[in-house]
Amino acid sequence: MNKFVELLPRQVERYGDREQLRYRDYVTQQWTSMSWIQFNAAVGEAASALCHAGIGVQDRLCIFAQNCPEILITHFAAFCNRAVPVPIYATSSRDEAAYIVNDSGATLLLAGDQPQYDIALELLDLCPGLRMVVTLNPTIKRRDTDSRVVTWEQFVELGRLHAADTRATVEQRSADGADSDLMYLIYTSGTTGVPKGVMLTHSNFNAAMWAHQQRLPLHPDTDLSLSFLPLSHVFELGFTMVCMTVGIRVAINHDPHEIQRAVKEVQPTIMCSVPRFWEKVYTAIRDNFDAAPTVLRMLVKRAIAVGKTRNIKYARLGKKAPLLVEKQYQYFEKKVFAKLRAAIGIEHGNFFPTAGAMLSDNITEFLHAVGINIMVGYGLTETNASVCFFENEGWTIGTVGYPIPCVNVRIGEKNEILVQGPTIMKGYYNKPEETAAVIDTDGWFHTGDCGEINEQGQLILTERLKDLYKTSNGKYIAPQMLETALGQDKFIDQVAIIGDGRKYVSALIVPDFDELKAYAEKQRIAFASIEDLVNNPDIHRMVEQRIEGYQKDLASYEQIKRFVLLPRPFTMESGELTNTLKIRRAVINKRYAPLIDAMYAADFRRKKNKE
Repeated sequence: MNKFVELLPRQVERYGDREQLRYRDYVTQQWTSMSWIQFNAAVGEAASALCHAGIGVQDRLCIFAQNCPEILITHFAAFCNRAVPVPIYATSSRDEAAYIVNDSGATLLLAGDQPQYDIALELLDLCPGLRMVVTLNPTIKRRDTDSRVVTWEQFVELGRLHAADTRATVEQRSADGADSDLMYLIYTSGTTGVPKGVMLTHSNFNAAMWAHQQRLPLHPDTDLSLSFLPLSHVFELGFTMVCMTVGIRVAINHDPHEIQRAVKEVQPTIMCSVPRFWEKVYTAIRDNFDAAPTVLRMLVKRAIAVGKTRNIKYARLGKKAPLLVEKQYQYFEKKVFAKLRAAIGIEHGNFFPTAGAMLSDNITEFLHAVGINIMVGYGLTETNASVCFFENEGWTIGTVGYPIPCVNVRIGEKNEILVQGPTIMKGYYNKPEETAAVIDTDGWFHTGDCGEINEQGQLILTERLKDLYKTSNGKYIAPQMLETALGQDKFIDQVAIIGDGRKYVSALIVPDFDELKAYAEKQRIAFASIEDLVNNPDIHRMVEQRIEGYQKDLASYEQIKRFVLLPRPFTMESGELTNTLKIRRAVINKRYAPLIDAMYAADFRRKKNKE
């Protein structure tokens, strides 16, 4: 029997009626709780339903939904049957979803909300092996009935009705569960090429659960995690499993657009996120700070200085601050920091893991100064999420921390980061050649990321190996470094750095349109549309000045020499972003080729000089 099947009865015995999950009711939108006993019972019914539906040992089932409790219920029900959940991002297109269903060989699909249901109906025709669709949200507007489509309530009822018939089979499968069984098949979002199915076994997750419990300051009696990132993302999925393993309550945020409201209502002590979330928090704080009266600005400036001294210089290293510094900090903690964190919704925060992209050093330093324990980390789907992350003490700004216990990291050719250990994937599903290309004969996984290891043994990320640009002058450019730096600016929402094979670096910039409109109104710049704004010379000069401020310490060949402000954002729907919001550079380069070429043309330079 694998450990995740054993987990539920153990937690029921330990916690019983204590809250395990918190989620918004589909109809009332009110927060609702589910206890460990209720969750275990729901898993039993769903396990019976899966068995009755013909899901067998190591069969795959796809889950195409926004975050909801049914996802976790289905995952554990699948484990009881030794079956394999296959997450699909709720934002995936029809073609992406069809590819995953067909490639994985899934016979059953759970569809979350209306968009996923509408696509699922098409998948029944596009995917020959798909036999059943289960809809989760009861408010979905259903079309003409199809015998292959049932609601979650109908599905679970089948489990209840056939419990006696399926019990012996499910119990035997649970007992036979092996650590070598596939636990998940997670498809990479893919910045290039088609998605690849990453095979993660129960032994991979067992190792990850142990390693995280050794490293993280987890408090089951007081911690509350808010599940914000998609559960189809290995980062959120893995962290949620850590929480369930140790008994930490999990609140599930269904609509990612409501995250700020959810944070204030739930008041989480821990929450996974991507850097963009904290960049927006930082920008909002800075805006309020800049608009405050002079006396208050001086107070906050002093508070931040004391916070940096106390938390970065001393607490970071496990040292006690001098008495005067500590007294000043406690004063500012009460007068400034606690109020600031309360306004965000994390007054009693424990730690906040962030990964998926680079978070600028100054934002990391600022957040720690005000008492927000940002835990920067690094990992990939193929490594079962975490490779490295900050320890509670001893971390260094500019790094992604130490490797987790049981994982080895070294730097290979071309400064590529190599990872070895029990959390590394079994391989890519049905792709032996691609697997052999990234896992060598000694078991080292070649990440495709570049980095270095400092004297303390902490990993420093530099760039994606495939993303490194080489200008026509032979200089190497790390585009993500520039994109991360500019992402701090309140007027800049998205950036795509251009420069591969070019004479110099340029950029396509998507502004924060609300901030741009507010600036234009304040400066009395007339505009009738977004196009007017992004083409306005005064707006262009303002953005140019802000860019210069961020790159003043860079070498000349690294600096952005030309840029264009775009009137619309990069989106997943257009194929310009992956489901994890990473830029698909090849798509952007092709789609904006005429505009990019124009930035390197002589007439473009003359036009800008005239302006």
